[in-house]
Amino acid sequence: MENDEQLEWRDTYFILFESANRPTLTQVEASITDATRRAALENLEADDDGLFESVLVQAPDDNAALEISYETGEAVIDQTLALADQLKKELQPDQLTRLLRCDARLDVMLFERVDTDGFGGDEEEEWEGGALDPASMLNVVNALTKLTDGLPIDPASGAVMT
Repeated sequence: MENDEQLEWRDTYFILFESANRPTLTQVEASITDATRRAALENLEADDDGLFESVLVQAPDDNAALEISYETGEAVIDQTLALADQLKKELQPDQLTRLLRCDARLDVMLFERVDTDGFGGDEEEEWEGGALDPASMLNVVNALTKLTDGLPIDPASGAVMT
């Protein structure tokens, strides 16, 4: 990243799954690499057993980055139950059943690489000038969803991503 660039948070996605499906760091690395060739992985972290903890995915050509981390515990279970209650009318019965079994999640935070050198300017110009392209990053979310047999949730809208 150049000195006049910084990352600004844009969105967060959750991939909810059963902790028994927690992937290894090697599996996550392979899934991300297979999902997009436009990304570089940094700060790869695993626990003592080689299970995934976190990674930073940089995609400079897309003006994007993802910070992905593993979460588990009572807070995840409580949030999953709240989401199940909120989404019970929108979800298929099998999706609701799967959601209720989830006790772990991957937090996927999407960041946009922004140029801090040019203040002001036309917003339209900024979008045409190669702003955030989330396509390859969403491919990463899909790949990790398959890897964990999880449910991808957009917590802002409370909807399952398809």
